[in-house]
Amino acid sequence: MAASDVKLLGASPSPYVNRVQIALNLKSIEFEFLEETFGAKSELLLKSNPIHKKIPVMIHNDKPICESLIIVQYIDEVWSSGPTILPSDPYDRAMARFWAAFVGDKWYPALKELHAEEEEAKTAALEKLMEMMALWEDAFAKCGKGKGFFGGDCIGYLDIAFGSFLGWLRVTEEVLEIKLIDEAKTPGLAGWAERFCSHEAVKGVIPETEKLIGLAKIFQARAKAQSQN
Repeated sequence: MAASDVKLLGASPSPYVNRVQIALNLKSIEFEFLEETFGAKSELLLKSNPIHKKIPVMIHNDKPICESLIIVQYIDEVWSSGPTILPSDPYDRAMARFWAAFVGDKWYPALKELHAEEEEAKTAALEKLMEMMALWEDAFAKCGKGKGFFGGDCIGYLDIAFGSFLGWLRVTEEVLEIKLIDEAKTPGLAGWAERFCSHEAVKGVIPETEKLIGLAKIFQARAKAQSQN
């Protein structure tokens, strides 16, 4: 597949964009990455995603596909000759989709709540998040069936959906000096996270922690300035 046939509009620090990058890499699909500037929206982005006006957007043969998990499913269906991303078993596929939705609906919002200014809110958020990490440990055991990834022997749909957030999880751990993935409490997740980030399809996709920390400081400064206006 020629690079000109597949374009990805996104920004490197976005875990949602990282999902698509990893899926494309897994399938060995060449693509052109069009970097969007933070705080601005290109004409191509507005034209390609007029409803939500956000990244990522993948353009395949001049047709735009929006929303990260929808794009990942599209990639799996169109390039069916490569490694399978979604489980073949209907029940396993349903469970993968359930937990993938849990990332966006419950887990990631709880992670962001840890950065609240009020200590009481932080404490409540940490308690809630640690309960979720225990759920993830159990989900890994059930979905992975004793193998290296949520998808079994290979990276799958849920690995991509959850693993793309490991960069920002590490930022939270370092900035707040806490441990969310603990080798003692969540040994399965700890091993999985290391394997996931070392995978060839993932290397170089998720930005380094220090880079993300610097970006987080910029976000916080801009949000604070806006709140004071």
